[in-house]
Amino acid sequence: MLIGTYEHSVDAKGRLFIPAKWRDDLGSTMIVTRGFTGKGDYRCLMGMSIARFEQLMERYNNVPLADIVTQNALRKLFAMACECELDKQGRILVSGQLREIAAIDRDVALLGQGKRFEIWDKARWDERQAEDNDVEDSVLAHLAGLGI
Repeated sequence: MLIGTYEHSVDAKGRLFIPAKWRDDLGSTMIVTRGFTGKGDYRCLMGMSIARFEQLMERYNNVPLADIVTQNALRKLFAMACECELDKQGRILVSGQLREIAAIDRDVALLGQGKRFEIWDKARWDERQAEDNDVEDSVLAHLAGLGI
């Protein structure tokens, strides 16, 4: 299970340390791609095991071609996806293109999300945390509607 928040730095070559607690769930190779968190200051990257990515691909294959909104969102997700292998120090190499999308320069926050994780620029994550300190009633109602 991928839970918790970890702070690390991306080195000059674009390598990022993956927490040891997550490595068993992720395996030696994982997929990193752009996140679905929106525009501007809310951009991040998303990572998951190959098995989880294959599950996502299976669901994608069932999306009707006429569902343009979903096709456009998933096109960006899959076009940017990269296989990332852990090195002996527990790091992955994150492509420059992905780091640019999420404005990741050095310090990052890795956020466990159950079966996937997010990679945020640390300063942006800190700003987002300050903004989202309280859970709105509408969010709670939405979660209740999902049965959560």
